Parts: sequence; C-alpha cells; structure tokens
Amino acid sequence: MNEELKEKILKAQQEGSIAGLYVLEAQAQEAFDEQELIAYYANILDLALENLTDALESARQMDITEVQDFATLRALYEYAMEHYSAGKKTDASALFEILSGLCSDKTFSDAMKMHQAGADSGMSIDAFVEKIGDVDATHRAGNFYISEFKKDARKILDAEGGKQ
Repeated sequence: MNEELKEKILKAQQEGSIAGLYVLEAQAQEAFDEQELIAYYANILDLALENLTDALESARQMDITEVQDFATLRALYEYAMEHYSAGKKTDASALFEILSGLCSDKTFSDAMKMHQAGADSGMSIDAFVEKIGDVDATHRAGNFYISEFKKDARKILDAEGGKQ
C-alpha cells in the first residue's frame, strides 16, 4: 500500500498535479508519519508557488472552476491561513492581497479582501473566524475558504483597525 501510494504521489508530482495530490491526501494522512506529511504538503505548496509565479509572469488570472487553478488557490489560501494562524499578520495580509487579484472569481476575490482587512486590523485568526466569518454559511456554500461573513463584519473590522 505504502509503495503504491508513493508511486501515485510521485506521478502526480511529476505531472505538476496539485489536484492529484489533494485526491491522495486522505490516504497520505493514514499512511505517512509526521515528517512524511510535512514533505507531502511542502510538495503541494512548491507546485502552487510555481503556478503562482507562472500566472503572475503571464499576467493570467486563475479560474476557480478549472481543477488545477482551484487546487492552486486552495494551497495558497491554506498557506496564507497558516501565516495568519502563526501570528504573521503582515505576511498573511500580503498573501491575501495577492490571492484577491489572482482569481477571476468575484466571491473569492472579495473574501480575500475581507481576510486581508482582518489581518491588517491586527485581529487574531480566532477572532476573525468568530466575529467576522460566518462558518455555517460558508459550509452551506461548500467553499474551501471563508466566503461568507457576518452582517456587521465590515463595521467590526473598521473598529478593530481604529484601535491600533
């Protein structure tokens, strides 16, 4: 099982298929130890950063309905959220700003602007999820990113930003 899984992962990496790696994620979670999982996710991030570079160099916006673009946006969003979670709000803000301009989907772009405003306001990720994000509505929408926000989210963000 482990060798077969590693072969599938290697094939997806060679093809540059982030989506293929995400398909194998549950199996990797079960089969790999912590160090192997860290390397697995590092490979996903490396491919996503390559795709980001290619998109920026060609001035191409990503299409969230295209499988590889979707997987790239997901990986970069997770990377931005890791920074936010680690308290690296400036880095997270910069990544959210890039993501907002990178994708042609207005819902995604607008959501990244809200994430950026949260990081810029100095709000912790926990406070952002609790006070700004509407997690239940996001789950109903079926998005991998926080896409739905509470009614008074902008007002709360403006007030948080004024406290700094």
